[in-house]
Amino acid sequence: MILNLYHKLIEIANEHFIVNSSKIIYLTSGEPQKIRLFIIDETILDIWLSTTGKYSYHWDRRINHKGIYRFDNAPHNLWSNIKTFPDHLHYEKEDNVKESFISKNPDQALMEVLDFVSSIITKEKQLKLNKLLTINIYNQFVPYSNSNI
Repeated sequence: MILNLYHKLIEIANEHFIVNSSKIIYLTSGEPQKIRLFIIDETILDIWLSTTGKYSYHWDRRINHKGIYRFDNAPHNLWSNIKTFPDHLHYEKEDNVKESFISKNPDQALMEVLDFVSSIITKEKQLKLNKLLTINIYNQFVPYSNSNI
């Protein structure tokens, strides 16, 4: 049952432009454990679903020092004040928790998570581009001379 769902989600994920590749990770027993998506910014997104409705969409960005983002529904009492409890989002770090906004439907939730990931990557690329453009414009109007040294 979970294996069929994982195959379906991989088909959906592979259509999204931010996904380079994907695979199912198996336990030593041969049971499917989770889906691993390889994202265009060289990070990974792990998806774990259970037959009881528990889930985790974990975007690990520690490779580029940008933390983690994880949607899950583990009922930690620490987050019981969150309006969407037990559903919540760990935003950039484990102890920064916000309300979840993803669907209960795995197909829809995956698209929402991929769009969320895409929006963050796009914002970062835009900020980087703006910084480069600002530096370039500054360099055009402030001529270099030995007297500036």
